[in-house]
Amino acid sequence: MSIVLTPFARTRLFPRDRRPSAIQDCSAEAFERHLNSEPPLKVLDGYAPFCKLHVHRNWTSTRCTATPITDANRHQLHSAYEARSRDELPVLVRWFEGIDPPVANYLLPILYSGEQLAKEGAPIDADWGVVGCLYTAEPEEIPMVPITMLRNALGVAEGGSGVPLDREAYRRAVAFWDAHANWRG
Repeated sequence: MSIVLTPFARTRLFPRDRRPSAIQDCSAEAFERHLNSEPPLKVLDGYAPFCKLHVHRNWTSTRCTATPITDANRHQLHSAYEARSRDELPVLVRWFEGIDPPVANYLLPILYSGEQLAKEGAPIDADWGVVGCLYTAEPEEIPMVPITMLRNALGVAEGGSGVPLDREAYRRAVAFWDAHANWRG
């Protein structure tokens, strides 16, 4: 099985500005080599048959993605309308600034099959392509951000995958993300 970083994931996980909320102490090439040479601790099914998550013990100093919202840090939440790329419409996002999350225990690369990526107009020369990565304390997936679930349901033309909305999964995601937020350095 071969794995490559998609251009979408490469710019988000290994940005030029080397922000502290991205993958640390590892180049994109070294990350790709690691995924192809080290077997995952386990493989989790994703939200659709073409999606898998590989659980790896964190070999970097990358910090956890999601941070609980508390009365002590609520004043550090920020929000804005942002797009992930020039082709996507901006959506409302929120994040913490000025916090120091713990180092993640696990990295969970999110993989899409080569067939799915071709359907989305992003063909790869591999079996699987990394489209994102979760940085977690536990070896389990955290819920997808609700707006990503909605974008997926809108289809490929709007930057999604075309997978219909699962209302129960959406409700679980809202419960999680109502109490957590991502962070930026």
